Amino acid sequence: MAELKSRLRADLTDAMKSKDKLRTATLRLLLAAIQTEEVAGKEAKDLSDDEVIKVLARESRKRAESAEIYTQNGRGELAANEHAEARIIDEYLPTPLTEAELADVADTAIAQVAEEIGERPSMKQMGMVMKAATAIAAGKADGARLSAAVKERL
Repeated sequence: MAELKSRLRADLTDAMKSKDKLRTATLRLLLAAIQTEEVAGKEAKDLSDDEVIKVLARESRKRAESAEIYTQNGRGELAANEHAEARIIDEYLPTPLTEAELADVADTAIAQVAEEIGERPSMKQMGMVMKAATAIAAGKADGARLSAAVKERL
């Protein structure tokens, strides 16, 4: 079992003991999302920590999007709840890369692809550069931010 999943289970037990309803509900929701991901597909499998982080990042994004929609529709109390859940989820995610670190990742990926193809990549090789950049960033950067940094440098 993934170390992060074990930590989530232990934290759920602590939250239940301390009667923290929001944290308990959020952790249960995360564990359910992880379990759903584990049994998706043709056969069940245990997720690695990287796969668990992807699930947590997706859940965090969902909360942020929901909070934005609630705010636009004048539902402040629901938006505040979604923000609180997102903050709890973000505690388990790796710290996101800064803009400078994103630029370094993009430059490194461009250099790797340039070495592979023998010339500086253009927008035509954006997919190759993004593949390399995604591998380097390893879940610490949102795909849209990473894509923007790569486009800026190509």
